[in-house]
Amino acid sequence: MADSVAAARAASAPSDFSSWMLAEQARIFRLCQRMLGDSDEAGSATQDVFLKAYQAWGRTSAELEDPARWVTRIAVNTCLDRLRSRRWQFWRKRPDGEDEELILAMAPSAEPDGEAQVFAKEIGARLAAALERLSARQRAVFILRHFEDLPLEEIASQLGLDVGTVKAHLARAVAKLREELKELYGMSRGGRA
Repeated sequence: MADSVAAARAASAPSDFSSWMLAEQARIFRLCQRMLGDSDEAGSATQDVFLKAYQAWGRTSAELEDPARWVTRIAVNTCLDRLRSRRWQFWRKRPDGEDEELILAMAPSAEPDGEAQVFAKEIGARLAAALERLSARQRAVFILRHFEDLPLEEIASQLGLDVGTVKAHLARAVAKLREELKELYGMSRGGRA
């Protein structure tokens, strides 16, 4: 009986790591980018995620019920580790003036198509900045719930938390984001403006 269950799991798990990785890579990159707020660091984190997954693949691939959930957990933990270590990276600064001018001169121009695009960029930037000010756990819970559309029970499982703790982190994150972004959607503390 146990052998047939293991065989069924092995049959449902992807056998070719590289094709599975290619299928999951974009989703994991987006998750890392949302959590870390930096495309370069998200790319590096994505590589770390798949390196960790590859190293564990031979040991765990036959036991995996849901490989996508497994790699999501690796990604969240990798991003949380990077966010924790960021506190010590005080040397990460903006480039000096000359370098910044050179970088901006080489960058392709992205002229806005209209007023709506300008507002969308402003909202995106404000949301990204507000997400940066959340704690690492609150950010992870918020992103998994609202960007990845995961149910609370799965978020709790992914992060190793109780569902009640996930709800508390989510409620605090939403309250902080509402407060930070209230002028964008016309809310005041006492209700709608």
